[in-house]
Amino acid sequence: MTRFGRLPVAASLFACVLSSGAAQAQGVTKTTILIGQSGPLSGANKEFGEDIRDGALAYFSRINAAGGVNKRKLELITVDDANDAKRSGENGRVLIEERRVLALFGYASATLSLPAFPHVEKHRVPFVAPFTGAEPMQKFRPHVFMMRASYANELEKIVDFYTSTGMKRFSILHYDDAIGKENLGAVEVALTKRGLKPVSVSSVKRNQIELGDAVSSMVKSTPDVVITTTLYRTTADFIKQAKKAGSGAQFASTSFVGASALAAALGTEGTGVVVAQVVPPYSRSSIPIVKEYQAAIEKHLGKKDFSFTSLESYIAAKVLVEAIRRAGANPTRESLLKALDSIRNFDAGGYVVDFSPTNHNGSKFVELTAINRAGSFAY
Repeated sequence: MTRFGRLPVAASLFACVLSSGAAQAQGVTKTTILIGQSGPLSGANKEFGEDIRDGALAYFSRINAAGGVNKRKLELITVDDANDAKRSGENGRVLIEERRVLALFGYASATLSLPAFPHVEKHRVPFVAPFTGAEPMQKFRPHVFMMRASYANELEKIVDFYTSTGMKRFSILHYDDAIGKENLGAVEVALTKRGLKPVSVSSVKRNQIELGDAVSSMVKSTPDVVITTTLYRTTADFIKQAKKAGSGAQFASTSFVGASALAAALGTEGTGVVVAQVVPPYSRSSIPIVKEYQAAIEKHLGKKDFSFTSLESYIAAKVLVEAIRRAGANPTRESLLKALDSIRNFDAGGYVVDFSPTNHNGSKFVELTAINRAGSFAY
């Protein structure tokens, strides 16, 4: 199985492991099944994109080693979008129209996923497991299958936890785009339920480096808790600068941040930072899916490099493969859509995913974790 994510963009798009004309219109040949993915494999959030890719590849490698699905090997074609929405949209078009993949899988955010939707809907392509809990993505779409709780679920859990300890002063950091504003709204809803309002709100552009104004505004408002809804690089820089400026607030983030990447970026300054998770702890090998994942990711990477993100991707890949099996001996995009709708209360090994023809939000699992002094996660 070729790891396209290691290649430059142009090579990722056009280097073919199949001879010209061999790929059929539905991404299935006699020997292969093609799955497409656009993700940030370069730039500030490359570790997040790599984790998503590697989790899926670990599961696909495991299946391929056992003979594949109906004697076909699974191939993941991953194309770099550098966390840029325009590039992710074009990548989606190329993957669907030129590479003719069976399905799209594991885009890294709502902002990167939404530009692919026109191509997904035009060609009726299954779009499986976007890595986002943004509210616009929770809306039912016949071709999109979510496998994680919403950010609203996560933010409600965060607010409930801190208010139960008596904290009332909340500050919010979000991206200045449609998804970021949805996250802001979700926090405000959770606070309003408890008779509270944010003491400050800061917004930043995606890939923005200068955070001074946002940090200054937050510090002046003296919050008890700062809730961040940004990716790990922005979040880590914001927390470091806030602490340097004298803030004594607690910091909490949604799972969108990329927990392991955040812990690594924060280093010793990460102690006590809370992160919501939408999958079980990757260290809890007593859970069957976690034990299976640990063995697969170690074999794939050659080291015990575990993370919540790659575990989530591994689980999502397992559900996708189950649907491909159910799609028949010669799966098509149409039969895969029907098979995904048939995934009812599917136990992946201690993590249940439940779809139906009217529900494409597969899980509401949320658990809070905190980074400890060793840079690991406590529960």
